Amino acid sequence: MTESSSPISPAVRRTVATQILNSLEILIQEAKDARRPLEVDPWRPRLFELFVTAHGSDLIGDERRSSVEDSYDDETDLSADGLCRSLARRWGLDMAARESAAAQRKLDGEQLEQMRLLWSVMRMWMEWNYAWCRWAEFHGGQPASDPSATAE
Repeated sequence: MTESSSPISPAVRRTVATQILNSLEILIQEAKDARRPLEVDPWRPRLFELFVTAHGSDLIGDERRSSVEDSYDDETDLSADGLCRSLARRWGLDMAARESAAAQRKLDGEQLEQMRLLWSVMRMWMEWNYAWCRWAEFHGGQPASDPSATAE
């Protein structure tokens, strides 16, 4: 099976990004409801599958070569920064953080819990992207686009 070199249409990119963000929200809520960290099974492998899907859909760039300003309003940016912005916006954490800073008060408990979950996702996402982008340095080639693909 060969990779397609044709670009993905903007509408398809938005749809895939939205589906990934929706799946992330469900996964995060499940972990929160279970009062378990996202870094353990079954959430970590499911989160990694979403990362692989986002990467395979070219929604994550090499964060070593981008800046926060590159795609501030791009809802299809699923880099760690873009993911953080999108989920914070969905959850109202962006406004809560601004209001908290302006009023010089702490976030409430629920907002702080959501922020911690967001940081956990963002940290893992950054680590996976860093490793993925550096794969060739240590393995003499590119990582398989499909994680189930076998090595030659």
